[in-house]
This record gives sequence, C-alpha cells and structure tokens, in this order.
Amino acid sequence: MKKTWQSPVIQKMNGGLMNKFGTRTEYEPVKHIDGVSVQSLIKEYGSPLFVLSERTLRRNYRDAYRAFSTRYPSVQFAWSYKTNYLNAVCRVFHQEGSWAEVVSGFEYQKALGNGVPGPQIIFNGPEKTNEELELAVRNGSLIHIDHFDELFQLLAITDRIPEKPRVAIRVNMDTGVYPVWDRFGFNYENGQAWDALKRIVTSGKMTLTGLHCHIGTFMLSTNAYRQAVKKLADLAWRCKTELNTPLQYLDLGGGFPSTNTLRGSFLPGTDAVPSVDEFAEAITAQLTELGYGTQDTPKLILESGRVLVDDAGYLLSTVVATKRLSDGRRATILDAGVNLLFTSFWYDHTISPAQDFTHHTEDMALFGPLCMNIDVLRQSSNLPLLNRGDQVVIHKTGAYNMTQWMQFIHMRPNVVMIDEEGNTHLIREAETLEYLQQPEKIPAHLQQPEKK
Repeated sequence: MKKTWQSPVIQKMNGGLMNKFGTRTEYEPVKHIDGVSVQSLIKEYGSPLFVLSERTLRRNYRDAYRAFSTRYPSVQFAWSYKTNYLNAVCRVFHQEGSWAEVVSGFEYQKALGNGVPGPQIIFNGPEKTNEELELAVRNGSLIHIDHFDELFQLLAITDRIPEKPRVAIRVNMDTGVYPVWDRFGFNYENGQAWDALKRIVTSGKMTLTGLHCHIGTFMLSTNAYRQAVKKLADLAWRCKTELNTPLQYLDLGGGFPSTNTLRGSFLPGTDAVPSVDEFAEAITAQLTELGYGTQDTPKLILESGRVLVDDAGYLLSTVVATKRLSDGRRATILDAGVNLLFTSFWYDHTISPAQDFTHHTEDMALFGPLCMNIDVLRQSSNLPLLNRGDQVVIHKTGAYNMTQWMQFIHMRPNVVMIDEEGNTHLIREAETLEYLQQPEKIPAHLQQPEKK
C-alpha cells in the first residue's frame, strides 16, 4: 500500500546534559489488559471504551486494608461513591468488606440498592433534604453534620420521628497544607467544632458517635494527616472528659493520591506520591503516640476512593486524524475527549500505543473530538507517530471520570469490567439517542413544525 505523504518539518533539538531519567524514553505497546486483547475489546464493544480491572480493584483494596489493619486494631474502609458509583465497582468493594460513603440522596439510594445495610452507610455532604435525613435516621445510618443549619434541621426532624439520629460532625482544620479546606464542616481552631459538639450532646436528641475530617484531595503530605489525628483526638478526649460522651470512631476521610502525574509536576506520580503504607504509618503512629491502640480505642474509618480505583481504569481510544498546527507542532486527534476524561484538566495521563510502531518519536498535542478549543487531553506528549485508525490506551482513568463525564456533543460509551478469570462483562451500556431523549417533553404547539 502506498504510504501517505507528509511534508517534512524541521524539529528543534535541545542539547544539554542528561537529566536523572537519561536521554531517551523507550516505549512498549500495551496490547493487552489483564490478558485481554485491546483490539478484541474495541472490536466487540467499540471505541472509545472504558475498561476496569476487577483484579486491580481487589488488589488495591486488600493492600490498603493490610496497610492499616496491621498497624491498628480496628479499621473500617467506606467506599467513596462519588469517585466511581457504577454498581459493579461498588459491589466489588462491598464484597471485600467496605462500607459505603455517600454525599447525596441519589448516592444513598444506590448504596441501599447495592445491599449495604443502613448502619454501614456514612452520609456526608453539605446538602441533605428532610426526606433524605429522615430515611437515613430510620435506617440507623451515620450522618455527618456539615454546618449549623443542618444541625438545626436534624433537631427539628427529631421532634416528629421516634428514632434518635446517629451523628458525627465534619471538622475542618489547619494541617499545614494551604489553602486550608474550610468550606466544609466546623472549624477546629476558632472553637466552632467544639460548640457544635456541645449543642449535639446537650440537646439530648441525637447520639454523638464520632468525628470526621477530609482535609483535602490528592494529598502529598503524610504529616498533614498526623496533624489531623492530633486535633480530632483532642476533640475526642474533650468529648469523653467534659461531655461524658466517649466516641465510637474517628473518620479520617480520604484524599490519598493515586500515582497519576499532576500537570506541571517535575516528577512523575510514581516518584512523587507517598504510598498507602506511608500514609498508614503516619496516621497509626500518631494514634499510638496519643495512647490509642488497645481494644477500647475508637474505630478508624477511611473513605478512600481515588487511590483504590484510579489505576484500575483504562480508556481505549482511536486516532481519527493527525495534522500540523500553525506553529509546526504535530497534533493527534482521538475519539475520546474531555467529555469522557475530565481528569485530563489536572493530570498528564500516561498514553500508550496499542499496536507495534516505529521507535521514531515526536512531541505532539493530543486533542479530543469535541468542537471546543478546550478539548485537550495532553498539551504535549512524546509519543511514536500515530496514524488514523491506530488505537491508544490511556492509563489510570478509574477515578471521577465515570461520574463527572457528560454527553456533550458525543454520547457516553460502553464500560466493561474484566474479572479475575479474564472474562469481560458489559457493566454500563453506551448511550443512545432514544435514551437521551426519554426525559424530554415537547409542548403541543411544537409537535408539528410550522410550514413556511
């Protein structure tokens, strides 16, 4: 077959000393995921396509649980639904022993539908309706109060239902990482958190069960969690000694990063990100220093999401075109854009060819198919030359992309899961026009278009 002609370009070569990573990056094609051919996946389910590895999900959970449970006697994980609330993903974690952590009534209903008992659902978030709170109270769920208005809302609910709410408060604090996340919860430093705790206990209408914090996202400081433990433990001690109310648990939230590489980062995520064991050591060591670690200590709850699911997800995509930009840069256009890969706004996702290639590489921009200038997956990535019809594998896409995606310009694609035996399962069907138009209603006067 006659090869497509491309006009020659002059590429600037920057000389200089080697950096710590050497002078050249070798590429290997990613032709299989958990033993299943990328080409066969695309042939059967289409492109673009999200793929989730059940083996990796279970391995990540077990590694995280081991890291904490071997250092502290009472540990409970609660799967963060907002990170990825596809039922198949949630049920993998629930089978492994995880509770559910939800931040809306919609997620709460999904948790119930996935068979999670009410007492094993943690209800976070700043907006909860009366109906949602009443359901959570009747089910015995753990309600984490976010602000005083919610506290008063719950007090009003207790006047009309017999059940006593099981509650905690979310605490925000200065842990040495800035800007401080103080939008959610009650502040520790100015005494607001302590005031909320006193109101809960003295009301006699609620059962104070624990304390909760979520100090940030994609946290790179293990010491920040040590500071959080100190401040939660101080409140817990005061609850026990001054309010005569021992607490059942301390919930450190989530925020542990995956090994994705943040945009603008000098080091790749695999080098810059602390391991789960390092976070576990920092948190449990601080608990031990404070006297915790015996059978009478509060349960330690973790609401990890990203660190458990991110590297279990892949996005398979196909090259639809290549071109030269006006400044001479090479551009590659894929059939997956920011409508599916929302995290490309803050990650430099690793992208691998899915077929053999020449080892001649070039810096190129990678764009999605949207008719929007912001549809940029990578501003610059050094890759082998790709041609129309080639496939690529975008790595570590399991967190947030399947909850924050949208059907803007293009509809959302199939999602498959590869089980531990190497079998593939369609866990979410691609959208159709009929599906998208189901909620739409057309006024009577627009039923038939006017003739002009």
